[in-house]
Amino acid sequence: MAGPQTTPPQPVLIVGAGLAGLVAAFELTQRNVPVILLDQENSQNLGGQAFWSLGGIFCVDSAEQRRMGIKDSRELAMRDWMGSARFDRPKEDYWPRKWAEAFVNFATDEMESYVKARGLGFLFNVGWAERGDGRADGHGNSVPRFHLSWGTGPEVVRVFADPVKQKEKEGLVEFRFRHCVNEIVTDEKTGRAVGVRGRVLQEDDSPRGVKSSREEAGTFEIFGSAVVVSAGGIGGNVDKVKACWPVDRLGPTIPKHFVVGVPAHVDGRMIGITESAGANVINRDRMWHYTEGLKNWNPIWPGHGIRVLPAPSSLWLDATGKRLPPYLFPGCDTLATLKHICGTGYDYTWFITDQTIVAREFALSGSEQNPDVTSKSMWQLLTQRILSRKGTMPVQNFIKHGEDFVVSSNLEDLVKGMNELAAKTGDGAPQLEFDAIKEVIETRDGQFDNTYSKDAQAMLIHSARTYWPDRMSRVAVPHRLLDVDKHGPLIAVRMNLLTRKTLGGIETNLSSNVMKADGTPFPGLYAAGECAGFGGGGVHGYSSLEGTFLGGCIFSGRAAGRAIADELLGPTS
Repeated sequence: MAGPQTTPPQPVLIVGAGLAGLVAAFELTQRNVPVILLDQENSQNLGGQAFWSLGGIFCVDSAEQRRMGIKDSRELAMRDWMGSARFDRPKEDYWPRKWAEAFVNFATDEMESYVKARGLGFLFNVGWAERGDGRADGHGNSVPRFHLSWGTGPEVVRVFADPVKQKEKEGLVEFRFRHCVNEIVTDEKTGRAVGVRGRVLQEDDSPRGVKSSREEAGTFEIFGSAVVVSAGGIGGNVDKVKACWPVDRLGPTIPKHFVVGVPAHVDGRMIGITESAGANVINRDRMWHYTEGLKNWNPIWPGHGIRVLPAPSSLWLDATGKRLPPYLFPGCDTLATLKHICGTGYDYTWFITDQTIVAREFALSGSEQNPDVTSKSMWQLLTQRILSRKGTMPVQNFIKHGEDFVVSSNLEDLVKGMNELAAKTGDGAPQLEFDAIKEVIETRDGQFDNTYSKDAQAMLIHSARTYWPDRMSRVAVPHRLLDVDKHGPLIAVRMNLLTRKTLGGIETNLSSNVMKADGTPFPGLYAAGECAGFGGGGVHGYSSLEGTFLGGCIFSGRAAGRAIADELLGPTS
């Protein structure tokens, strides 16, 4: 590692101007270290995937939790994280486990104050994502920890982008968009990462998220004092997702069909390029994809999918009409549900629900699908989420225009519509039997005549409503689905598999310094965000607790920026 410099350092090169790259740049410029940010997309894509996110942040024992009466602690969060991560690889999980411990400690001690100091605010109620697999020591959040940013993803991006853009005006930061890195340059004598080479892409003023041209307009070579790779994962490249698919763990076959949850530029190129330079890439088979994907009726990128963020009341059936078993209920255990679905031989499932449940319980992923929170409109939030009997306007638009929805005033026509929709999917999609579906629903409905029940989903619903924000605004009053006169119409939703996150990646130590295969640090080379498995090459292990992807970008980008500044200038006192 190079010693502290007495003269101003050369710029740090950051490859990828998403959230992790912006946080690293923010930290570096706080100590007046110059930065060059390179990105293959245009300036409208500043912030990367984070811009499109709902803006959830994982915090532990926060002011918002305490205000809601939630008793959370470092110990409980650590137990939940380790129960979900299930680290079991002695070598590959060495740094991910250390990152997990460090992240939970950061989420407890500093995350809240760190982002609030930048100007980020949270919605007053804390959401309860990934409610678990029914075991105290298993997967899931024991308490609500999903802190929804007031302003969603664009606001998370803004609070770090604004100070970086201010430093650009002061001459400390330079943005180089449409620069596609093909190679990391190392010093022949020292082995230190000292630059990058690549292609300058033709100018393309496409709107944010739209697939852009890859035509070359020239080449470039840039040198600096260190290189940070923060270029995202593989979720926009379905072929790479399939190539890494863990058949042994997520079902006997690789799914044929996905909707795509991230833009096409989330292609994973830089993971392979960094590996070619000598970085160690680990845990490639760990990934995070959703089971409640809708085909976007108004797509921005190829195969654009939107996730339904469901609360627990909808009846979930597989493609053949069988009810999913406990605890594979909406919002409980994403990857266990994914494994079960892959084992059915079909790539889709069905929600059977009704207007009352949809209005209260259907939220959609993405900043653009939540204009009330994104625009910080408390009036829209009140009228569309709490008082509305139809749900938010984006939800209403999906019901009206989305091809995955069937709406009917009676069950017989609903099943007929489901069969017509299934027939369009091809691949020998099964036809549902009306009498069998009716029996499943009536059996479920019979468990809702009392406030007590032997049905695990009914117990989950009643338990969820003991958390008063869920009772007021998120979880519908328990009722019979076939009580159509009061709660109808009936709604069936075909749920597709949705690509999203890479959980493995470039191995790094706690300074976000890239590790080589021999276990030694790669001098001058750092990695942050999704390409590094959100820290260490896989901080989540096998499963996420949600709200941890943006948080992982923030934490790993912060670590990279501070470590490089300390290396170049010496530690702060």
